[in-house]
Amino acid sequence: MSRYLDMVDGPEHVKKLTQPQLQELAAEIRQDLISVLARNGGHLGPNLGVVELTLALHRVFNTPKDKFVWDVSHQVYVHKLLTGRKNRFPAIRQTGGLNGFALRTESEHDCYGAGHAGTALSAALGMAAARDKRGTDENVVCIFGDAALTNGISYEALNNIGHTTKRFIGILNDNEWSIAKNVGAISNYLNKLITNPRYNKLATDFQNFLRRFPKGDVAIKLARKAEEGFKGAITDVGLHQTGSLVDADGRGGYGSPVIFEEMGMRYLGPINGHDLPLLISTLEFAKTCNHPIVIHILTQKGKGFDAAIKFPEKFHGTGPYDVKTGDSPPAKAGAPPMYQDVMGQTLVKLCQKNNTLVGITAAMPSGTGMKHLERAMPDRYYDVGIAEEHAVIFAAGMATMGFHPVCAIYSTFLQRAYDCIHHDICLQDLPVIFCMDRAGLSANDGPTHHGLFDIAYLRCMPNLIAMAPKDEDELADMMFTATHQNHPTFIRYPRGAAEGVPIKDQPELLEIGKAEVIQNFSGGAAARHKVALFGLGPLNTLARKAAEQLAAEGFDCAVINPRFTKPLDAGTHEFFGKAADLVVTLEDHALMGGYGSAVLELFSEKGVTTPVVRIGWPDQFIEHATTQDELRKKYGLTVENAVTRVKAHFGEAPAKVTQLIEVA
Repeated sequence: MSRYLDMVDGPEHVKKLTQPQLQELAAEIRQDLISVLARNGGHLGPNLGVVELTLALHRVFNTPKDKFVWDVSHQVYVHKLLTGRKNRFPAIRQTGGLNGFALRTESEHDCYGAGHAGTALSAALGMAAARDKRGTDENVVCIFGDAALTNGISYEALNNIGHTTKRFIGILNDNEWSIAKNVGAISNYLNKLITNPRYNKLATDFQNFLRRFPKGDVAIKLARKAEEGFKGAITDVGLHQTGSLVDADGRGGYGSPVIFEEMGMRYLGPINGHDLPLLISTLEFAKTCNHPIVIHILTQKGKGFDAAIKFPEKFHGTGPYDVKTGDSPPAKAGAPPMYQDVMGQTLVKLCQKNNTLVGITAAMPSGTGMKHLERAMPDRYYDVGIAEEHAVIFAAGMATMGFHPVCAIYSTFLQRAYDCIHHDICLQDLPVIFCMDRAGLSANDGPTHHGLFDIAYLRCMPNLIAMAPKDEDELADMMFTATHQNHPTFIRYPRGAAEGVPIKDQPELLEIGKAEVIQNFSGGAAARHKVALFGLGPLNTLARKAAEQLAAEGFDCAVINPRFTKPLDAGTHEFFGKAADLVVTLEDHALMGGYGSAVLELFSEKGVTTPVVRIGWPDQFIEHATTQDELRKKYGLTVENAVTRVKAHFGEAPAKVTQLIEVA
């Protein structure tokens, strides 16, 4: 049996379908989303929630001429299916498949790439301003979620839209969730817009626009939230004539201000984001407006899949699952814990003994492991929403009052608060602890989520301490050690499973700036060459395995766990640098400005002339892939390449290897 989705090879085909056919297409898209993501994992809930919206957008507008700018862009799977990429969709987020976010290099229909919240309004306004400047007529449509309104960049854009352009279409996709449930005053404000009928406003010109069509009076309807339900459920959809809810100037009745209108934009809504005919009519109207407009739509995150509705946080971004039950595959018996869970569980133990500790997350309680503190000690837990800059300065404020905040933020997301780290944390030398998850690769997510730059962006800052554990037990030691410091402390660790080593009941207090010598030179006279391998963080395992292989071939190897990237253990590095015939540094970080660069700087200062081979990520943005191991193999972060690089240096292997960055 043929499907409508099989007939859609581009947006032009969406325009040829009748509205009943579009409804069938919506159902088919949901089936594909559920089945493909059951194998691959991905952002299921957000995409199930925007099926009708995406269909309506492509029915009304014409990409790539018209521009769709998606905030975060994790909800563009439907957009990709409709823009000539459906044949590659079964491999989304896999090696060689589609990226899980909008990507300019992937399609002309992706006009702007993204991976973080809060960027879409500014980017879309820039496009609109450029359009106005060159005198063209394309439409610019910005799709942003309610979670984007917890991010300060969004307000910087809203502050400028009204006096920058007269043609701007914003769609507020309101489902009450970012990843976790939205928090704060903005969430409460949007809830008031929905539950108080005095805020349900349709401009007079929109009513007149709808009446031009057959059955137009019936089309003038709003989605109302059931009193006992939550916002996304839309269990009580009311069809009614709104009457006169506008003032004489058309800006809204009853004297009730709407933030968008106060900022110079017309507000329309809230409307049912799953009512396809209404969405199409509303967007057609928006095209005619000669003033900036925000359309407030209500959608249900996970619509069409019961498990995603019941567990919205899990299915925001999920791994593989069972289509029938929604259950994830059971963890293998004896499998190592996840690093984020080790962090969260350790933090709970530390908080139980230290009243000055508090935990802070920027809307990532599950991803960072902060959920453990939220459940065990909710009075010591803060979720500030998707607002990394605020999270950092909020932590700074608490630190001035005698507290020891633990700020858990992904490495790549912490980049957004770089100035705050500089100006508010390091300059004031405040004892804030940063637990940087996803330091290294986030393989399925790709370059927007890889945490490959934090050593470089942190090690130039005065006053801070930066660490990287080789395993989960050392992570607990580092967290414990950080609580004893009066300086900013940063701990970087990777995504996913830890090493599987036991965690001590009582963490060890580490000496600041002191490396761990795991294996010294044997001093055997028969050894051909002495090689010192410095394996930072998770790559210490790789260093140990490489040393084993080299030892089997007659090399005398020392293995060092640097532990600290700042302050660097100058004595240990200098000692092994002078004692070895070759030094190898291994890091899960970009080579430029990373740990290996710090070693080279130190050697230059100390007069160490021993050659250094650096193994790490090259000076480019790394693509997404099915697994981390695939990317490590491609770019040479492997035992085999480390061994080959060492042997090639001594003329005992072919010079052509995966990665050639030899530094004398």
